Amino acid sequence: MVNSNADALGIIFPNSYDSLVPELVGERLMASIPFASRYRMVDFILSSMVNCGIGNVSIVVRRNYHSLMDHLGSGREWDLTRKNGGLHIFPPYSDKTVKIYNGRVEALASIVGFLRDQKERYVVMSDANIAVNFDFNALIDAHVKSGADITVAYAEEPIPEVALKSSALRQEMYYTLELEGDRVKQLYINPQEPGIQNFCMNIYILDRELLINGIEKAFMRGDVYFERDIIARSLDRLNVRAFKFDGYIARICDMKSYFDENMKLLDENNLNALFSANPVYTKIRDDNPTRYINGSDAQNIMAADGCVIEGKVENSILFRGVRIGKGAKVKNCVLMQDTVVEEGANLEYIVTDKDVTVTAGKELRGTESLPVYVAKYRTV
Repeated sequence: MVNSNADALGIIFPNSYDSLVPELVGERLMASIPFASRYRMVDFILSSMVNCGIGNVSIVVRRNYHSLMDHLGSGREWDLTRKNGGLHIFPPYSDKTVKIYNGRVEALASIVGFLRDQKERYVVMSDANIAVNFDFNALIDAHVKSGADITVAYAEEPIPEVALKSSALRQEMYYTLELEGDRVKQLYINPQEPGIQNFCMNIYILDRELLINGIEKAFMRGDVYFERDIIARSLDRLNVRAFKFDGYIARICDMKSYFDENMKLLDENNLNALFSANPVYTKIRDDNPTRYINGSDAQNIMAADGCVIEGKVENSILFRGVRIGKGAKVKNCVLMQDTVVEEGANLEYIVTDKDVTVTAGKELRGTESLPVYVAKYRTV
């Protein structure tokens, strides 16, 4: 693993866009949603930071953070158990200055004292609703070379369909950029234009002192959102640059996109695009390899460790400890950790949360456009 060598600290906002997937965040937050058979969403951004030498990472949580704290622990798997820097998790009410926040301005205002005590020159910030293998060193180099005050990462992609329809997403806010070269001339909030856009990834880098000063002033004005209330208002005063990301992005916008982005990883090209650049670290469970019992049939699946397959599985994502009983049929499904499908059950286009049991002989069917979700701990 790469040692700390970047003159930057990282900040991750794990609750951003929680309202888009209410089914999955009843007892967790966006950052701890399981993804790609053995990972959580936070693993991708956190691993990208660590792989680029960022060894001082803070996570400012808002609610439902116990599952995230259990997953991250002391940060050992990411080499963030350190005397200097390391992993810092700021839950609400952990300090008299920390509270439940609405936007990044309030979140950052609650940790200004911590930021002031750090030594790194730059701050990189990100949400955790995207699975991406991001090169933060390239972002830092581009930021320094351009002499920018703030650099914004973006990708050329269409606005997700749900973003154009969902009132929840309009409440959470998304952003596109109007560029002149690599200079940001305009930041649009919740635009409705179809087609390819300069879609903001909500990844930013700026000088730590500039961030502290900007947050203190914005908080005094009662501002809430970093993009709307600081960046958009400062485009004529600050040198705001854009950094184009051309890599693979899995963006979670709703339950359908969660299902689709998991299923896309059954395509080897997508899998390699997401995982081949740098390793992605996650919590270790120390389980047995997946076992395929005599008579089982598995075609085009992604199965994590600890699974036991006796039935037929096709085009599916299996998380750790999933058990498929004899004679059971599972097709086009995403089954989270420790799901049990008993003998003779038949599942198609189903998303099960953790510790779900589908009893013997039951039949559950969704459709490609509307996969059926089974909540955590349910027995069907």
